[in-house]
Amino acid sequence: MRDEAAKRIELVFSLFDANGNGVIDSDDFDLMTGRVVEAAAASDDGAKAAVRAAFRRYWTTLATELDANGDGVITVDEFRPFVLDSERFGPTIAEFAEALSALGDPDGDGLVERPLFVSLMTAIGFEEANIHALFDAFGPDAEDRITVATWAAGIKDYYAPDMAGIPGDQLVAARAV
Repeated sequence: MRDEAAKRIELVFSLFDANGNGVIDSDDFDLMTGRVVEAAAASDDGAKAAVRAAFRRYWTTLATELDANGDGVITVDEFRPFVLDSERFGPTIAEFAEALSALGDPDGDGLVERPLFVSLMTAIGFEEANIHALFDAFGPDAEDRITVATWAAGIKDYYAPDMAGIPGDQLVAARAV
């Protein structure tokens, strides 16, 4: 695994531990889902349902694959190797990427405007300066928009253990605030 991927995964674990208790559990996903859906007030019910389902699948996949002792929690040591296994986790990431990026396009024009992108990524828990750096790395157009497809691809790349120098690395880079 590349060092960049390891840093990305450590960050994801810390974000998924939404209640800060040191492990990931179902309540963390409920908390994060609520924050993301709230940030997407202009999105339609179908898009909100899709992101809820994607978050639920994400948790169900983690719990099924990693919670061998059945205690209902995932530790960072359990999380690290699994989340970068594209055979075991790829379909879950793909569903999540498609649902989250579509949530950022409430008018259905295939484009995500920076303010909504920032709101959604902040709801997940990323640092605002890093969110803007990521959006810039995606190469927004003159009207400060990126395509839904670009964002979805960027999410999928984020979980690839062999990827480095990708836009998603902006999320783990130290930024001056």
